Amino acid sequence: MSLEKLFELTTHGTDVMVGEGFPYTWGGLYGGHIVAQSLRAASTTVEEGFLPHSVRAYFIRRGDNSETVRYEVDRIRNGRSFSTRRVVARQSNGAILNLEASYQLPEVSPEISSVSLPAGIPYPHELPEAETWSPYIEQRDVPRDITLNDGRDGSGRLMGWYRTTEDFGGDQLLNRCALAYLSDDLPTGAVIRGVPELCEKWNVENAFFSASLDHTVWFHRDVDASAWHLYEMNCHAYINGRGLAFGYVFHEDGTHVATVAQETLVRLSASQ
Repeated sequence: MSLEKLFELTTHGTDVMVGEGFPYTWGGLYGGHIVAQSLRAASTTVEEGFLPHSVRAYFIRRGDNSETVRYEVDRIRNGRSFSTRRVVARQSNGAILNLEASYQLPEVSPEISSVSLPAGIPYPHELPEAETWSPYIEQRDVPRDITLNDGRDGSGRLMGWYRTTEDFGGDQLLNRCALAYLSDDLPTGAVIRGVPELCEKWNVENAFFSASLDHTVWFHRDVDASAWHLYEMNCHAYINGRGLAFGYVFHEDGTHVATVAQETLVRLSASQ
């Protein structure tokens, strides 16, 4: 199977599609997997030329990776410049995710980015290959003890270089689905690192119960998922067991490609 096959859907009636799961080692379905398939399902219903510029997903319950997932698309609005879609992802036990996506026709405007790639970090060719959770990606972890003075807000910063093993060429939908797939990897870790009471249990087996609650991606520029991108996440709050992680995605050349936010539930296990 390829990553494109992982995102592949079959039609099961009007605006209803079905996608396959994948046997991730921890069991359950990886959240980025469901987000990527939901985004692709929504995108099959928009007019040619419209591209997703923002995606917001709410995780409702744990997915079963041994079952298919049914994606039901609601065509909320078709506009001249923007279109909006809602998707409900379901399995036999009910809804597992609710996603909204907004699409825009590209238009000419000034471009400004007030954030930049952190200076002084090692680049992918300077780092060892990391063990990955997906056979379709390559990963290089930026050392956690690196000291940077770039004034970023938040705590518990995690950074990693990622790219897909598959080149989607000029297919911006698949490239953006791949970025959404990758963007769910670091937020929970950033929350754990950012909260001292959690961080001290970092290396303790089965120390935490965690679950993604909601996930947002804003796409600022075209994406080439097969090129190295730095994914950076920081913890900005932890209240009632809910941690808010916020961060950025940069192309290796420093271009700010996307912004990501996630609220995740992290609890210490009862035995801790």
